[in-house]
Amino acid sequence: MDNKDLMKNVIYFDGNATTPLDERVLEVMLPYLKDCFGNSASIDHVYGIEAKRAVDNARECISDIIKTSPSEIIFTSGATESNNLAIQGIMKANAEKGKHLITSVTEHPAVLETFKMMEANGYEATYVPVDQYGVIDLDMLKKSVRPDTVMVSIMAANNEIGTLAPLKEIGSITREAGVIFHTDAAQAVGHVPIDVQSMKIDCMSISGHKCCGPKGIGALYIRKSNPRVKLLPSVFGGGHERGYRSGTLNVPGIVGLGKAIQISKKEMAFEAKRFTQWRKYLLSYFSENDIVVELNGHPNNRIPHNISIYIPGIENKALLNRLKEFALSAGSACSTLEAAESHVVKALHLQERRSFNTIRIGFTRLNTKSEVEHLAKHIAEEVKGIRNIFG
Repeated sequence: MDNKDLMKNVIYFDGNATTPLDERVLEVMLPYLKDCFGNSASIDHVYGIEAKRAVDNARECISDIIKTSPSEIIFTSGATESNNLAIQGIMKANAEKGKHLITSVTEHPAVLETFKMMEANGYEATYVPVDQYGVIDLDMLKKSVRPDTVMVSIMAANNEIGTLAPLKEIGSITREAGVIFHTDAAQAVGHVPIDVQSMKIDCMSISGHKCCGPKGIGALYIRKSNPRVKLLPSVFGGGHERGYRSGTLNVPGIVGLGKAIQISKKEMAFEAKRFTQWRKYLLSYFSENDIVVELNGHPNNRIPHNISIYIPGIENKALLNRLKEFALSAGSACSTLEAAESHVVKALHLQERRSFNTIRIGFTRLNTKSEVEHLAKHIAEEVKGIRNIFG
């Protein structure tokens, strides 16, 4: 039996790593993979005109969900590229102000590694700590801003523990200080409301495959006024995407991203309610069955589709090996290939080696209540089984 056959018998609960492609998204993508194959930059004929129309429509869908103008959305290959383009581009374009930038200790590697690269090239970075729930220390953030600070980059929702950042408060601090505010919103857009105007966000990274859209496509919001964000491109060529990101656009992916965002806007409230109920059910079930667990991240101020739990004394890899009919995660999809402690869980300053006793459950649109009940039952059984073996 190959992996394709095995997947038919495995229930997927790793929605923070990636989400399944919504059938409605696939449906609108298919014509642009076959018959409507035009280049959106070739507008001298009907093929290109149709491709451009589809791209413009997707841009409108994305701008609508975050409360901005379509002209402030550019397309990238995903949130990692968007983060790199934003951080490097903003710092290089604003060199006359300074070489200082700020982030938090619990950011995604796409941000942290970019910051490290910038430091290696003469820039100075400050890493602000978080509390036991993963919430950034706002007083420390405010104190960290200097006259030569160019930007602050704080993720909207943590990919491991689900904690939401206080975006409005951060935006107020950065706007008052005249500092650019970038946020990696890969885990947030399509799951929780985001308003770049009221939150005073100046630049924001978006990912397609975190909200039932296709992989390999993302977007970057870049504010055009009040204040205008200056940003240098990292890819050069034909001047596509306002000159920020040259290259032929991935029209099928863009169409899919737009549709995924459109669906998410309509169904976000319903899904948030459903996922929150499931999270509460799991925690209640474990408590009622004498399975000691602790929730990682903020108990309430979190993305609804994430539940990260610490199970004292239970090695996560051992537990996952006994839960073969479920697709679960020991942590971030960007670090699970390495036997290293999670930098996010470690930053909470709780139990030593806590991340090795942590599993992450990521709900998706395709999950059902019966699947959640099935998961709860099996986790409880396997935890008790491991305890019986090892005492």
